Amino acid sequence: MNLKIVLVVVLFTGSFIGTSSDLTAAERAKVVFISGTPSHGRMHHEHRAGNMILAKALNDSGLDVEAELVPHYGYPKDTSILDDADTVVIFCTGHRGHVLNPHLDEFDALMKKGTGVVMIHWATEAEKGDPGQKFLAWMGGFCDLNWSVNPHWAPNFEAFPDHPISNGVKPFKINDEWYYHMRFVDDMKGVTPILSDLPPLETLKRQDGARSGNPAVRKAVESGEKQHVAWAYERPGGGRGFGFTGAHNHSSWQDDNFRKVMLNAILWTANVEVPEKGCPSPQPSDEQIQNNLDK
Repeated sequence: MNLKIVLVVVLFTGSFIGTSSDLTAAERAKVVFISGTPSHGRMHHEHRAGNMILAKALNDSGLDVEAELVPHYGYPKDTSILDDADTVVIFCTGHRGHVLNPHLDEFDALMKKGTGVVMIHWATEAEKGDPGQKFLAWMGGFCDLNWSVNPHWAPNFEAFPDHPISNGVKPFKINDEWYYHMRFVDDMKGVTPILSDLPPLETLKRQDGARSGNPAVRKAVESGEKQHVAWAYERPGGGRGFGFTGAHNHSSWQDDNFRKVMLNAILWTANVEVPEKGCPSPQPSDEQIQNNLDK
């Protein structure tokens, strides 16, 4: 074959492969992780380290997803990182210290574009008023002071709904600070409870207070109402949200089912097909759990 023809064929083939690879990368769903500043002692509320474990699991999964961490604590200084995000994962202090409080309107614009959102543990807690109403619109529910409670307990998760987030998840039990008695949208419209159990009455043994108890939650538990500690939400205008109240304990990420629920939910909110057996991820070792902890 003529040498010129060979060179043209080689160059064309290389160019085609490179373009194909670029297209594949561009088609991956983008997940952005926002980490709040430290709020608790070592191995508790490890926002950054927890997000890093989840991001690595997604990037190593072989699925059509690419996870990127905001390179500093708090809301991104360069907000362009959010422009093409398919979903945003937020793990931070809640209520008055929530990273979204100064950015409610701009984040709301993202949500109205159909961007997904996942909020972990204290990040599910919003202030009453505009923040709470926006959380309801974004993910169908939120942790509400003097309504929701924050005890440490070990729910038995034995049954799961027919939902992609349940794929591959097996019954499990894990002690963590599971908030419950969330404030949900009317009639739970668009909400699918993912993790639910009836808390023991001992979770309400503290005196009534902003996060410890109130007449409404006592009545609900005493009457046998199962409480939802993780839920999926499909917004009427498009877009998906997921609230997850566990993860006070950093070591909880070593539980395969605990971790799988979260990873599946991130995929689902990003509109990525969840594998039948769930998102694959190896169990983090003790050494990996100790990495990247807050100072």
